[in-house]
Amino acid sequence: MAHGERVPAHSHEFGQLRYAVSGVLVTSTAAGVWTAPTDRISWVPPFHAHWSRSYGETHVRFVTVPAPHAAQLPAHPSVFVASALMREAFLALVDDPEPEDGARGRLLLQVVVAELARAPEEPLRLPEPRDPRLRDVTSLLHDDPASGASLAELGRTTGSSERTLSRLFHAELSMGFQQWRTLLRVQRAVVELSGGASVTDTAVGLGWANPSSFIEAFTRLVGETPGRYRARRHSGHG
Repeated sequence: MAHGERVPAHSHEFGQLRYAVSGVLVTSTAAGVWTAPTDRISWVPPFHAHWSRSYGETHVRFVTVPAPHAAQLPAHPSVFVASALMREAFLALVDDPEPEDGARGRLLLQVVVAELARAPEEPLRLPEPRDPRLRDVTSLLHDDPASGASLAELGRTTGSSERTLSRLFHAELSMGFQQWRTLLRVQRAVVELSGGASVTDTAVGLGWANPSSFIEAFTRLVGETPGRYRARRHSGHG
């Protein structure tokens, strides 16, 4: 997939695992947005409508997961950190000239599913609201994640009170406004760092007051510092 290429909304009667060998794949659904760089595997359950966008030149491998195996995985879209065993079994399954439903293919799929079933879900899911008042606010932040506008200021722009918006964030998204905006910014940071941007430029460009606060937020959510994450993306070992 070329940089910025989009795949329109669609669904499958089977589950689908998606692994970006290079680049970053962003999967969106009505429930939220999942960002998967090269050491993550995305999971889309059967009949779950989704659409995608690539950042950077993105090479994606897909594995079909029949319903019996799909039942062992979450009922919602997810992203998992790919263990070495999971990644190698996944790539062997994709590259195997034998059919996926052959004996070796079935065994490799069992390994992949077993590894996914025990792997923790990536915490970088960005939930998306259904309430139009909240969507007006989140749309502004999607357009400008670096915006430092307060919830009260965003409410005045969109015609809703701060109290109403705060209640909606907690009731519908199970998190506060600041937590949602931080998740949005860290997801965008994953994309920027994968594309080669420096840690400082990423922090400033996405609205953090200083690089140290960015490093703290990124490390808490991604599990490693942005500097180490960026280095692995460009070392050939990510």
